[in-house]
Amino acid sequence: MRGYPVRELLSIVILALGLSACADPEVGTKKRPFTMFFVPSVDAEGIAEKSKPLEKFLSKYVSQALYNKDEGFYFETSIPTSYVAVVEAFGTDKADFAAFTTSAYILAKDVKKYPVEALFTIARRKDGSGHSTWGQIIARADSGIKTLKDLTGKKFAFTDPGSTTGFILPNKIMTENGVKLAGSVFAQKHDNVVTMVYQGQVDAGATYYNPPETEEVAGKQVEVIRDARMRVLKQYPDVEEKVKIISLTQPVPNEPWVIRSNLFEDAAKNEKVKGLVRDGLLAFIQTPEGKDALWTIATATNLIPARDETYNEIRKLYKDSQVDVAAQVK
Repeated sequence: MRGYPVRELLSIVILALGLSACADPEVGTKKRPFTMFFVPSVDAEGIAEKSKPLEKFLSKYVSQALYNKDEGFYFETSIPTSYVAVVEAFGTDKADFAAFTTSAYILAKDVKKYPVEALFTIARRKDGSGHSTWGQIIARADSGIKTLKDLTGKKFAFTDPGSTTGFILPNKIMTENGVKLAGSVFAQKHDNVVTMVYQGQVDAGATYYNPPETEEVAGKQVEVIRDARMRVLKQYPDVEEKVKIISLTQPVPNEPWVIRSNLFEDAAKNEKVKGLVRDGLLAFIQTPEGKDALWTIATATNLIPARDETYNEIRKLYKDSQVDVAAQVK
């Protein structure tokens, strides 16, 4: 075995050190915290504020499990401006976790083939249940429209072409029932559709539906609507009486919270950390601070464990409806 001159040995050592320095820091370190993305739908400042206690809780929870101390594994939350940016962050291993829309998840998982998997489906009912949503078809109570077949020859408002509950599902059941509309428009938002129906700009429309809940109002138990009509109650207090539900679609799961599947090269550590993140989030939302944060971040009351297969039915709907998923993710 030949010896190496001192100068050559020094070159080898320097090269090795240089390569080591260029390597990306491991996930969970101070230089590379476990990064969570929450794209704001309404209140970016509120989400940023409420995500800080989540960082602190998860850092302590995972550090105690891994190292038996309160720190050592670090988390960081980020509030990006678009889902497209988050999808691409998963493709470059810069994102470790995100609250996604269903279309963003399918874009990342199925179209881009990025290493991402569903961890939770959010639930929105006050009792922590209700991790599904429906599409609904609505019409004015005085319109004479009572069934799907009555929609033939009518003017109709959808939300947008990529909306599962505001277009894909309602269009599916109308097609199955042979409905031939006189014309249709895309109103972009669910509350816009309700307003157009209420004002008589269109004969009927499609929005999301969640079942009503019972609440105490002035000492009495009353049923409170939780579908899209609730969004215009302040402007139109009589909307529940003036705008009626004609039909509901099949249910589909709510949007997912997802995690990167290749956090670590070590398979055992990879699975352990993913499990700790899951368990830590479930523990956090049991606390008063966690319940408040979950509502602010996602307008949700609970996280229901999910798998990739949870979204197979929506995949089929998108495929059958020839939805361009990439075009729907903003």
